[in-house]
Amino acid sequence: MTSQKLYLLDYGAGNVRSLLNAVEKIGHTIEYIQTAEDFDKADKIIFPGVGAFGYAMQALRAKGLVEPLKAYVASGRPLMGICVGMQVLFEGSDESPNEPGLGIFEGQVTLFDNSTKTVPHMGWNATQTVHATESAAAPDLNAESRYYFVHSYGVPYTGEGAQKEFVHSATRYGDEVVVSSVWKGSVFATQFHPEKSGTPGLAALRSFIESDLVRPVGPSTVTAPSDVPEAFTVRVIACLDVRANDTGDLVVTKGDQYDVRESAEDGGDVRNLGKPVDLAKRYFDEGADEIAFLNITSFRNMPFKDTPMLEVLRQASRSIFVPLTIGGGVRDIVDPDGEHVWPAVQVAGEYFRSGADKVSIGSDAVYAAERYLQRIADGKVPLDGTTAIEQIAERYGRQAVVISVDPRRVYVNSPNDAPAHHIIKTAFPGPNGEQFCWYQCTVKGGREGRDIDVRQLVTSCEALGAGEVLLNCMDKDGTNSGYDLELIGDVKRAVKIPVIASSGAGKPEHFSEVVKTTAADAVLAAGIFHRREVPIADVKAHLKAEGIQTRNA
Repeated sequence: MTSQKLYLLDYGAGNVRSLLNAVEKIGHTIEYIQTAEDFDKADKIIFPGVGAFGYAMQALRAKGLVEPLKAYVASGRPLMGICVGMQVLFEGSDESPNEPGLGIFEGQVTLFDNSTKTVPHMGWNATQTVHATESAAAPDLNAESRYYFVHSYGVPYTGEGAQKEFVHSATRYGDEVVVSSVWKGSVFATQFHPEKSGTPGLAALRSFIESDLVRPVGPSTVTAPSDVPEAFTVRVIACLDVRANDTGDLVVTKGDQYDVRESAEDGGDVRNLGKPVDLAKRYFDEGADEIAFLNITSFRNMPFKDTPMLEVLRQASRSIFVPLTIGGGVRDIVDPDGEHVWPAVQVAGEYFRSGADKVSIGSDAVYAAERYLQRIADGKVPLDGTTAIEQIAERYGRQAVVISVDPRRVYVNSPNDAPAHHIIKTAFPGPNGEQFCWYQCTVKGGREGRDIDVRQLVTSCEALGAGEVLLNCMDKDGTNSGYDLELIGDVKRAVKIPVIASSGAGKPEHFSEVVKTTAADAVLAAGIFHRREVPIADVKAHLKAEGIQTRNA
């Protein structure tokens, strides 16, 4: 099928660049559907989706694409949906009760229960074929592989009724089992992101593009929901602090307590641990589950469209097929000419179109939380839709918004010494023997402390729509002494969204310790990976030996 015309249906979702790159990686080209007439030209269509169910349906209607899409499916030509691109094939979603779906499959998309687990379901999980059929060509999904999921809503798997006609695989997340792929006739769709799922994901994508996936009509072998195994893994994330050195070149750097320059004896230059794209590719090859780029140079002297981080993402996403996060500078930006203003949601959109899957918000998250708490104190509605967190989450989904927290310990003799803050009793007394502390949030790269504690910050940002917490600790950064277990455990108890443990790892045992002690959803490191002091493979081997599930690259 080398002459087939492959099209991409993009309604303005988040990162579709990675899908384009994945299609090119496996040797094919793809065009965008621009108008309703393009449906008639397509031999196969891939329909990716990121964000809210309602936003996707509204965008499709605004572009006049709903009826042409239904007609295309009715014609029997192949369609592959991804994530929200699968969900809108159903009748509706609890996420947007007033927005009907396409109704191609029977069923309703529902919200995960967060009383027993973190939500969103974010990370690597298995797919279990539950309605097996005999077919010459079937979707290439391997029960031993792991695929990348990121969603708060899903279709519950029952194994009964009409589901026997179209459900292909299911996935367990905690005490719930959801549909992870559907296949009926020439329609195949996945809840997971194949373009972000490494080699197994590319294989699934290839099977749709290069095979005629037509599900036969007839009886199938049915697996009960209770027989779908738990296979969710802890993510190992490599973080790259990126900045311009004194000659203007972008380098990956790492500091001691946030100081990224060498000693005066070594010239005082910005510490250079490698080129960002090259180093990120190395981590992908070594099995990193995600890669985070943190931009620690402001680039205020150039138009935002010219910021080098956009090109870093474009280049990285061409050869890296795991999720990419970009942090630093996700805020309202005014170009040097003083005329062009980039609202934060547009800044995020440019990052997504360049290859990012998530944006990390630091200082602006603190300011947003302060405004949120002040509105509550003033008796006003706390959510007014003005913060970057709210706007990005509304358009691209809360799973696209990470808040990066940079706190430091403030020791006190008694909880009465800081009545406005959340105090913990610490097992590590302060310099004067203090038995209590609170964690002060900082902005501007840790240079300025604010009168807000970590618990106030994370709970406020969760309410605003953030989908994940990247939890650093200034006291632990660069020490190689282990994560701040008291801080991480306290935050895990405070929120229902995933928490990434960061700062302080120095050996494989630190990674298992933080997972077992705090139930952190992911573990992150930087310097020890850059300098090859602790290889990613060693971390994963140790976690596995400790009974903690991880993804094999």
